[in-house]
Amino acid sequence: MNFKKIENNGILCALTESDNIVITDVQSALDLLMSANYNIGTKNIIISQKLITKDFFILSTKLAGEILQKYINYGGRIAIYGDYSHYTSKPLKDFIYESNKGNDVFFVSTINDAVNMLTK
Repeated sequence: MNFKKIENNGILCALTESDNIVITDVQSALDLLMSANYNIGTKNIIISQKLITKDFFILSTKLAGEILQKYINYGGRIAIYGDYSHYTSKPLKDFIYESNKGNDVFFVSTINDAVNMLTK
């Protein structure tokens, strides 16, 4: 796993790059946040949905809620980019919609959208 430093409007973001799934559970998500803070100096994480376990997107596992609550508790913000069109779960669609109305968690289509949401 590596980070690419992205700065916009004077705000730093860490773009996560990896050939493997990076977030598999709460601890791996916290490790990602702390690594970005240590290596890049930011708690603004940008990550592809492909680098997150599929269980995250099954709300009944409660993994998404646990991870995102930890991020908020530690001052982290995250933008997850990718294609969400294949998800048919209404609760997940509602979760994504509500998250995007806030300030800490975003589900977007592109890296540019992720940067814009975390640096506005």
